[in-house]
Amino acid sequence: MTTSSFIHLLQHPQTVTLEQTSELENIIKQFPYFQSARAVYLKGLKNQESFKYNQELKTTAAYTTDRSVLFDYITSEEFVQNEISQQIKESTERLKEIEVKDVEDISVDRSVTIDDTLKKQVQDTEGVLDPALFERKIEIEKVADLSRDAGVFEVDTENIEEIPEKKLKIGAPLDFDKNETHSFTEWLKITSFQPIERKESKVKDTKTEKLKNKDKAKKFDLIDKFLADLPKIDPSKSSSSSKNIAKKQMIKPESLMTETLARIYVEQKNYEKAIQSYKILSLKYPEKSGFFADQIKAIKQLQEQNK
Repeated sequence: MTTSSFIHLLQHPQTVTLEQTSELENIIKQFPYFQSARAVYLKGLKNQESFKYNQELKTTAAYTTDRSVLFDYITSEEFVQNEISQQIKESTERLKEIEVKDVEDISVDRSVTIDDTLKKQVQDTEGVLDPALFERKIEIEKVADLSRDAGVFEVDTENIEEIPEKKLKIGAPLDFDKNETHSFTEWLKITSFQPIERKESKVKDTKTEKLKNKDKAKKFDLIDKFLADLPKIDPSKSSSSSKNIAKKQMIKPESLMTETLARIYVEQKNYEKAIQSYKILSLKYPEKSGFFADQIKAIKQLQEQNK
């Protein structure tokens, strides 16, 4: 990949192709701390609806020093939209700008003249052109016998149930929006997120180490002295105030619950939490209770399969 094409992808990440995504994967293998390459590679996987996306998002988060920047990127309009939706949007805007000046009146009752000679030719050929000559000869009796012997099975397509994995979108890219910072953080926590630090050669200097240890000891002494000088707090008096603080800081679980977080629990095979999540969502969004009930049913099917 040339420098100019990479710069173009940075400016227009929605244009990344399948081939370019593969090239970016090779670049990342060589330069794992190349943040901008990882960002565009993520976009390529998102465009393809690749099963690799969720794992790569975790890896990118591990290599990223500031996860809030990564979250802002994956929830941005440029990242969420694909090239086709962008083209549709641009086409719609262009259509709005077009001004129609002269409108031609098209009337259904407009008289249409048919050439008499053409009419006569059609009438002359009607007797000659026998439609039966152009049809395949089928032995009706034999076909009837075959259908009796073979038996015809009708498939009721309406009652075929979708497999639970497909219904629950297992493996599909997780879509976070700007209001789902908690879901994103929780996902990283669930997946044992560990930030990756750069490996740099460190020269140990005994003198500087000793000085650092002395400074630390002094700081700890100051902290201990400060804590010792603090007035003693009566536990009976503080209990009421601590309860009030706890009440104020208590956040209702339904306010943090999102469909993405419910999907995360399914991906992690934490089915009980997933079911509980969809129950909370059903109360939170009663208009979608039917959809959430289907999701719960699919999760229970998965539970039975994995017993």
